[in-house]
Amino acid sequence: MIENKYSLKVNEKYEAHLGTDEIKSLDIISISNDVLHVLKDGKSFQVTIKEVNKQKKSVSILIGQELFEVKIKDSYDELIDQLGLSLNITHHVNDIKAPMPGLVLSIEVAEGQEIRQGDTLLILEAMKMENVIKSPGDGIVKSILTKKGSPVEKGEILLEMA
Repeated sequence: MIENKYSLKVNEKYEAHLGTDEIKSLDIISISNDVLHVLKDGKSFQVTIKEVNKQKKSVSILIGQELFEVKIKDSYDELIDQLGLSLNITHHVNDIKAPMPGLVLSIEVAEGQEIRQGDTLLILEAMKMENVIKSPGDGIVKSILTKKGSPVEKGEILLEMA
């Protein structure tokens, strides 16, 4: 079995590299869902897990009275970095176009509104089915070029983004 290596970046300042064997050698006892007792090199620590963000692969922990923000990369993340690729790409949207001809049933956003990837923008009826049009990326609604009840053609620009 290949040992996985982990790179930790603490408070955007300090870096540490650990292998699974080193992690397994820690004496860790779970006191509750978010509190751990850790024994390392004869020193005892109480670690409180404040927040876990799986998407960003980060965790906020409290040791004593000091808060630490820890970003975690495994060997696969390191390989992606070495290849010059990134999984944390955010897509910026320029225009939202009608994917098919239909009728605008509702517009769920307003001009000037900030949107994130996956947010519902509008509902389009096509072939007697309601289709939820979601944002493919992040942006701000610059202008709305359609109205509720308006028919639209495939490829027609519905929203302009800034």
